[in-house]
Amino acid sequence: MAIFFCLLAIVVNFFAIVDAGERGVLMQFGRVQQEILDEGIHFVIPLVHSVQKLSVRIQKQQITAEASSKDLQDVFTDIALNWHIVPEEANIIFQQIGSEQEVVERIINPAVEEVLKAVMAKYTAEEIITTRGEVKAGVDRALSDRLRAYHIAVDDISLVHVHFSQRFSDAVETKQIAEQEAKRAEFIALKAKSEAEAKVNLAKGEAEAQGIIQKTLTPDLLQKQIVDKWNGNLPLVMGESNGNLLDLSKLLQNNPVNSVFQAPIPLSSGILESNRKITPPRQP
Repeated sequence: MAIFFCLLAIVVNFFAIVDAGERGVLMQFGRVQQEILDEGIHFVIPLVHSVQKLSVRIQKQQITAEASSKDLQDVFTDIALNWHIVPEEANIIFQQIGSEQEVVERIINPAVEEVLKAVMAKYTAEEIITTRGEVKAGVDRALSDRLRAYHIAVDDISLVHVHFSQRFSDAVETKQIAEQEAKRAEFIALKAKSEAEAKVNLAKGEAEAQGIIQKTLTPDLLQKQIVDKWNGNLPLVMGESNGNLLDLSKLLQNNPVNSVFQAPIPLSSGILESNRKITPPRQP
């Protein structure tokens, strides 16, 4: 059994297994070869060949970077980067950079920080907020171009959280409050103006109506309105000389209407004269 296991161990050394999602970098006496081992089992010569495995799956890297905007505001950004090693260039990246951890520390993190600073410097703080999609696209393009030179492909980049200094946040809040107050004052002014215009229009309408009434009001129309509104009771008339009261109602009862009003008397000129006045009936 011991001999069997020893032979099995020797045989195993002649084969290298590359798992799914990996690529094998073949080295001969420590020198990186052009051949890249795909997934599966491969024959190698012990002591001559060695295999270094690199993952070519999509990996996620979260980075927090600080930059300055065009108007010199501090911008703090949390970035989520999805990336992977180009499978056909795994041997080159291992030869030039090293393992996945070294790729992250030596290439990806510095590239993200530098690209973010370059892109953020093109926008003001307000533009970073209002045109976030454009900013994200700019970071994506610049970072893809930069990492492509290091045989790294960018799958996606997300600006998870973008925030500013507390001083800037307080200034934005104060500005928003001032704008709301200004809009409220503008609304009150417009309302007052509308109410004033409505009152002016109403006054103009009433003045025009009074003018029309004055133009159309004639003595005949006044006499007709008096007759239409007369309740049938005649007033008491008192003369200025003797102070005697004349009850016109009794006069109508004692005399026929035709004998009293044999001729039409204009109500607007004949009932009230300048030397007489109408006195209401005495209270009992």
